[in-house]
Amino acid sequence: MSTSATEICNLLYRYAEAIDEGRLEDAAALFRHARIETGAAGPLDADGLLALWRKILVIHPCGTPRTRHLVTNPILDIDEAAGTARVRSCFTVMQATDDLPLQVIASGRYHDRFARIDGEWCFVERDYRQLDFTGDLSRHLRVPVRTGSRR
Repeated sequence: MSTSATEICNLLYRYAEAIDEGRLEDAAALFRHARIETGAAGPLDADGLLALWRKILVIHPCGTPRTRHLVTNPILDIDEAAGTARVRSCFTVMQATDDLPLQVIASGRYHDRFARIDGEWCFVERDYRQLDFTGDLSRHLRVPVRTGSRR
């Protein structure tokens, strides 16, 4: 795997790790150069995304959402000369709480764009509207969600 591919995939994985550890500020900081498409909330910047997460995510007494986000199957289209990349990947969210046994609660796809800014790969766009399947989200989100992709 090329250095750029590794750096871009690491951004995908750092996002998942920060969310699962309840470090919402760190996760949002990864999107400091990005426009995020959310559907109902409209396009957001990093501050708007952080505010949305604080509003809708259930953070348990341990300080985390008690989730594990798995980001898999990244398909990377990197233009080294332009310093840009498009990435499609899959996500699976598992959760376990004191009253919820370990189970898959959501699955979908991320459509991301990246750019090299000041020599570093950064998110510049994420489309969160590709939620394909949901399970019991009652201990993860404070709001109902709809499944189905929008392009």
